[in-house]
Amino acid sequence: MLLRENVPLAPYTTLGVGGPARWFAEATNEDEMVAAAEWARNRGAKLLVLGGGSNLVVADAGFDGLVLHVALRGVAAPDSALGLSDCEQRVYRAAAGEDWDSLVERTVLEGCAGFECLAGIPGTVGGTPVQNVGAYGQEVSDVIECVRAYDRSARAFVELGAEECGFSYRRSRFNTADRDRFIVTRVDYRLTPGGAPTLRYADVQRAIEVGRLAERLDRPPTLAEVAATVRRIRRSKGMLLVEGDPDCRSAGSFFKNPIVSEQLFQEIAAVSPTAPPTFSAGAGAENEARVKIPAAWLIEQAGFHKGYALGAAAISSKHTLALVNRGGATAAEILVLADKIRDAVQARFGIGLEMEPVLAGK
Repeated sequence: MLLRENVPLAPYTTLGVGGPARWFAEATNEDEMVAAAEWARNRGAKLLVLGGGSNLVVADAGFDGLVLHVALRGVAAPDSALGLSDCEQRVYRAAAGEDWDSLVERTVLEGCAGFECLAGIPGTVGGTPVQNVGAYGQEVSDVIECVRAYDRSARAFVELGAEECGFSYRRSRFNTADRDRFIVTRVDYRLTPGGAPTLRYADVQRAIEVGRLAERLDRPPTLAEVAATVRRIRRSKGMLLVEGDPDCRSAGSFFKNPIVSEQLFQEIAAVSPTAPPTFSAGAGAENEARVKIPAAWLIEQAGFHKGYALGAAAISSKHTLALVNRGGATAAEILVLADKIRDAVQARFGIGLEMEPVLAGK
């Protein structure tokens, strides 16, 4: 294991802010990962696991501990050559350091449904179960079969089935009850060869319909068409990494869409010019009589607009939910803007917005 000191972390994140890591190591296999974890344990050092850096805000002072960059590679689909029929499923076993969007592209090209609405999301495979990554009507928890991870408490590798991961909206046991306990090394996803694409989200449905009318198509949309549509939508909102686009210098959605009671939704609707749009809060008894309200709508109604700026920190000019680094921003400036937005939404609606990216350091 090669250990480096005082390594700048901003280049390892999509937001591009923050100071250095006191120590930095990169793991290309599980042995190196264990060695890094044990090194930190033996010295009483804090450990930060870093993947694609797309969901991370590093403090300006940096991280006073060991940053472990996960670089395990490899994707296996053991049953891909078996000639599976449309009604059967295929498991993709992906190492944690694999680029997420490349995996999505591969599964779509191979005709396997389950990821197509998650196209264009930056980051690596290892981060997907931690955040229960989701977008446009799909979540990875819908197709995760198993997560292999190093259990730092037991000092052993474990394989956890989906039911053991504690998945809910943007949550899992990995970022709640067992935060910092596990280091993900591989994720197994069970997809459906020949399956129909997911078309639950209104924006995707409309875009597909417009495209099909323009081309006079009367067949069902393909997985590739849906994935390409999702990427176009993400690009229009500054949520697709595009070189040279300042709106892409972000950590994606900065706030989670809050889940509220039906009663609170009705109260908000009663004092608003128009009722807020809503989405399903998800399955489960805990979500009965609850709905999900877009955080972007709440932010706009609280008086913030696209392009709103505080120095070099700003709201994206394409999407109210993304905070961007216009060039030279500090982490402190990003967090001041985030607090200003949260305070305004709390004052107007009584809803506390929850930050989606992870904050590393102080």
